[in-house]
Amino acid sequence: MKAARFYAAEDIRIDDIPEPELRPGTVMVDIAWNGICGSDLHEYLEGPIFIPAPGHPHPITREELPITMGHEFSGTISALGAGVTDLQIGQSVVVEPYIMRDDVSMEPGEEYQLAPDTNFVGLAGHGGGLSEKVVADRKWIHPVGDIPLDQAALIEPLAVSHHAFTRSGAKAGQVALIGGAGPIGLLTAAVLKAEGLTVIVSEISAARKEKATTTGVADHVFDPTEVNVAEEVRKLTDGKGADVAFECSSVNPVLDMLIDAVKPTGTIVNVSIWGRPATIDMVKIVTKEIALIGTMAYAHDHHAVIKLVQDGKIDLEPFITSRIALDDVVKEGFKRLVNNNETEVKILVHP
Repeated sequence: MKAARFYAAEDIRIDDIPEPELRPGTVMVDIAWNGICGSDLHEYLEGPIFIPAPGHPHPITREELPITMGHEFSGTISALGAGVTDLQIGQSVVVEPYIMRDDVSMEPGEEYQLAPDTNFVGLAGHGGGLSEKVVADRKWIHPVGDIPLDQAALIEPLAVSHHAFTRSGAKAGQVALIGGAGPIGLLTAAVLKAEGLTVIVSEISAARKEKATTTGVADHVFDPTEVNVAEEVRKLTDGKGADVAFECSSVNPVLDMLIDAVKPTGTIVNVSIWGRPATIDMVKIVTKEIALIGTMAYAHDHHAVIKLVQDGKIDLEPFITSRIALDDVVKEGFKRLVNNNETEVKILVHP
């Protein structure tokens, strides 16, 4: 089968590799669509990062590069391993793309995303969505019902945003500020709107500002090159500031703005992955009693976001900006995101 495999920075190749083996307790999924993620782009430009480097195989998969990429994917079940009796061939599904030790508990309340040696399908091995087929353990398979498979490919990043919302403790009726309207920022806004919050977005890209407005996920959109966003937020909140903020840009001036814009005792959730250390005004953190929270991927979030989409509370279609073939993944996928990242939100790849 064809697969896009990472060899080195700016070196992704379409290879012909064997199909994965179906094992007891596993499910084979024929890939329909795979979204290119920001972490995939970091790997392409600067990797290997999460991908195991030569001579340093991942402790669970025992794999190292070249690695098949892709972890935001949807598909249909084409085969069931022995012991899997609660699913059917032909069902539409997404895969929660974790790689974990066998002894990690997934019981309610367990923060399994933080288990030692955890990594992701499509980064540390076990195949990937930029291929024709994937085999995954039954526990990671989530049926999506009648959600179109192209939209279902966005369930994984939507789960990231939902986990950030959960970590924030935000409640309906509150005011949320999002710094950065890239894919995760927009999807975080979608979750917040679905949960009943007033959403303010800070963004400089004209295309992304328009997307935040036309999709209806933002009530207010401000450009920090045109206005003082923190002051505008205070105007909208009777001088108090936002109840909660989400850092989705990995840009230090954005973090500084959020610290200024949240109310005393407000909460800031860092959602983005930073490529370098950030500087933080600890005096403001202390004197405003701000809670600064980290968030990592997701845990127990897939069922909730699938229901939000099925119930019509979130429409994922507007966030898909391009659909391409696997053979074009470098030129029309990775390179387009590098050169046109302000106009693209989510590029989907069909194998």
